[in-house]
Amino acid sequence: MSQVGTAPVVSNRLVNKTFVATKVTAEASRAWWVIDATDKPLGRLASEIARVLRGKHKPTFTTHEDTGDFVIVVNADKVRLTGNKLDGKFYYSHSGIPGGFAAESYRHLLARKPTFPVEKAVRGMLPKNVLGREMITKLKVYATPDHPHAAQKPQPLQVQTSKAKL
Repeated sequence: MSQVGTAPVVSNRLVNKTFVATKVTAEASRAWWVIDATDKPLGRLASEIARVLRGKHKPTFTTHEDTGDFVIVVNADKVRLTGNKLDGKFYYSHSGIPGGFAAESYRHLLARKPTFPVEKAVRGMLPKNVLGREMITKLKVYATPDHPHAAQKPQPLQVQTSKAKL
């Protein structure tokens, strides 16, 4: 016997209907968001961007599908690093030849490649597999306030810049 407002009963067991997003439904519901990175802490900005790129802000989130939205970050050169991170945090690289190790402070990295710190921080917060590499392609980062995606009509996305007071 089934009651009004409950799931159908099959042999005295409730059958739950779980929504699972497919590639078609995920691509049909993609939105475009624009975030101004001016004076936003890099880590808080990156975690919010990664959440939207994965699609965790949607009720249709499915772990094995790319259900996220496109994110445009403008003014990436004005992102804020707290404390002594501008001079004390380093980007390390190696050319592959002996003695090819290089360390560069984030102050110099922001001057040389202003979009790279945001891309690197977001990439580190996404899954380390094919799905994560697919998600990072929906991130568009620009050092200036201009971007070429006006035709997509991106909506502004507010990022919380400080811890919530409980």
